[in-house]
Amino acid sequence: MARSMMFTPFEMKGVTLPNRVAVSPMGQYSADGKGNATDWHLMHLGNLAISGAGLVLTEATAVEPRGRVSPYCLGIWSDENAASLERVVAFCRKHGGAKLGMQLAHAGRKGGVSTAWEGQKPLEPAEGGWEIVSPSAVAYPGRAMPKAADAGDLKAIKDAFVAAAKRADALGFDAIEVHNAHGYLLHSFLTPFANTRNDEYGGDRKGRMRFPLENFAAVREVWPENKVLGIRLSTTDWAPGGWDIEDTLEFCERLKELGADYVVASSGGSSADQNIPVGPSYQVPHAAEIKRHIDIPVMAVGLITEAKQAESILRTGQADMVALGRGMLYDPRWAWHAAHDLGDEPYFPRQYERCHPKMRTVDFLKPRSDDDAKKRDSAKA
Repeated sequence: MARSMMFTPFEMKGVTLPNRVAVSPMGQYSADGKGNATDWHLMHLGNLAISGAGLVLTEATAVEPRGRVSPYCLGIWSDENAASLERVVAFCRKHGGAKLGMQLAHAGRKGGVSTAWEGQKPLEPAEGGWEIVSPSAVAYPGRAMPKAADAGDLKAIKDAFVAAAKRADALGFDAIEVHNAHGYLLHSFLTPFANTRNDEYGGDRKGRMRFPLENFAAVREVWPENKVLGIRLSTTDWAPGGWDIEDTLEFCERLKELGADYVVASSGGSSADQNIPVGPSYQVPHAAEIKRHIDIPVMAVGLITEAKQAESILRTGQADMVALGRGMLYDPRWAWHAAHDLGDEPYFPRQYERCHPKMRTVDFLKPRSDDDAKKRDSAKA
């Protein structure tokens, strides 16, 4: 039995996470230019699948080509994209201990730029750029002017999310997470900084929530009931006059009604005027606020770096799960170390068991029986 809360299983729908540590989606800019996964994704996601985390999410995976941030972002708009992920999923299933999730995304007005290490500069068509789309013709600072989405665009985007969800299901993912944060397309509908529409998808808060809610409902309709459907939110724009926590609480109520299984309490990304008080656990109060008002599982993110810090967040009821992004890249064995610090036992692949601290004891050096191996594999499943 786990001594900590962090390493207790967590069940949502028909999916039981082996623990409450998740790996956040993190852009890799390493697809092949057509949205297809490459050897990098096999290494990256395979490495994280054996990390001891309970849930590993792909990077933001574009539902259509114009929904990419860069030309080298991962996609799920075609059968070719899906086929390129088959070996990645197979490796993670065979060797990993984590459940697998895919984040479905559309970059909106923040798309059509170079990779992160090339400065995310707007790309001209001759450089591989494309026409970007957003709720309104309002440019994100330093990026190209987007096209205001018309009725045809809205239908195409919704259809793309639905098709992407079906492909993720066919690939065998346990969960999908709709990216509704950080100033990308869906959050751009919510924030008045990007949405100046005067039709039913703009105006007051109810109007600005309409398309993201319709889109979520369409995904929910095709995603299996025994699998997990989550959503990542920017709980605040961190700027006066923008989306804020009160808006988020109403949005979460509606998401719960539509069948959301969890929400991720992230923030920011819509305004150059944002003033973010970055520090350890800086977004956790927003997760706690959602927990206080809405009966829905919440994942906390944002400079959660220490085992005792994460355990405290869970034990005090501020969140049900914690997620690490850059911290997990810096230390892909974070969950191993956290479990050791808290007196728990994380998932170890057989190939790495010899590095376990228990190897310092005589008992661990005894040969493992076939029955022991079967029990281990059964527990992993």
